[in-house]
Amino acid sequence: MAMIQYTSKVQSVLKDKIQLLNNKEGAIYLVGPIRLPVNLYGETIEFKWYCWLNCEEVTENYERIIAKLSASNLAELQQSSILTYGDFENDDDALIRMHSICHTGDIFGSKRCDCGFQLKQSMKKIVEHGTGALFYLANHEGRGIGLFSKAMAYILQENGFDTVEANHALGFEDDSRDYSDAIKVLKALRSKPVSLLTNNPRKLDALSNDGLTLSGREALWGDVSEYNEKYLETKINRSGHIRDKEPCDND
Repeated sequence: MAMIQYTSKVQSVLKDKIQLLNNKEGAIYLVGPIRLPVNLYGETIEFKWYCWLNCEEVTENYERIIAKLSASNLAELQQSSILTYGDFENDDDALIRMHSICHTGDIFGSKRCDCGFQLKQSMKKIVEHGTGALFYLANHEGRGIGLFSKAMAYILQENGFDTVEANHALGFEDDSRDYSDAIKVLKALRSKPVSLLTNNPRKLDALSNDGLTLSGREALWGDVSEYNEKYLETKINRSGHIRDKEPCDND
């Protein structure tokens, strides 16, 4: 676990974005508003996004609450699922997507990332391929930091931090996702090789290090806009994602 970096700059950015709401059994900490450009029926509409956290402790010392986040495993309080297509158990060639939940991208259609595009596009590619599976990993929000922490990371990103810096500033690793449960499910459903839809070498390593045979990899770039160009470049330059082509090259 990375050491928390709750600097004066982090405090100055977040202090006016967190509200304490008294509750019968503790407190609700409300974070926001956060600018959220959303693709709504082909038109970009800007919403304001808030997120809240229920907590037994009641305090206006927000530094204390934030300091606890990285040890609270907030992202673990969810469940994962899988969608299979075709004769997944028996066909020789299957296309796999290990997709991390993205509440803002998958549900709201946020253009701050490419997750919603990747979710729908991977489902489309799996159907076109004829056989495959989409793993929807619900305990992976914000690369494993949880939705409430992701909300504050977004605020930091609006104030000059990149994705990696924002996660580190809140006391998290760049990427703390664990694929072991998904791999166990995959092994239970299928013993033949799979091809992975991903730009992330960590996903490839997770499967191969667990003894799975990979028959190939297919890139999944797309939905690039002014809102997520920096995010995509950070994936490549800071997080090691494979640059098959320029993310902005959408041909």
